[in-house]
Amino acid sequence: MAYAGGAATGAAVAAAAIANAAKAAGGIIKMDPEEFIKILNRADKPLVAFAVGGVFSKNYQYITNYRGLFFFCKADNPIQLPGSAEIINCKKIWIPA
Repeated sequence: MAYAGGAATGAAVAAAAIANAAKAAGGIIKMDPEEFIKILNRADKPLVAFAVGGVFSKNYQYITNYRGLFFFCKADNPIQLPGSAEIINCKKIWIPA
C-alpha cells in the first residue's frame, strides 16, 4: 500500500484550520476609522488591539469588541483613540478571509 499525500494532506489540514479559525472568530465588521471611533466612544473602557502592517506602504490596524461583535478598521495614519481606551500593541492582526 502506497501513501502519497504528505503535501496534499498538510494543505488540507491547513485549510481546515483556517476554516475553523473563521468559524471561531465569528463575524468581524470592517469599518472606516471615523465609525470605529464612534464605537469606541460608546464603551466605558474599550480594549483595542493595535498593529502596524503593510507591505509596500504602512497602515495602522485596530480591532475591538463591543456588545459581542468585533469591529476592525485599517487607516493610512494613526487614529486618535479615546483616553479611556486600553491599548494592546500586537505584531500582527490576522482577519480570516
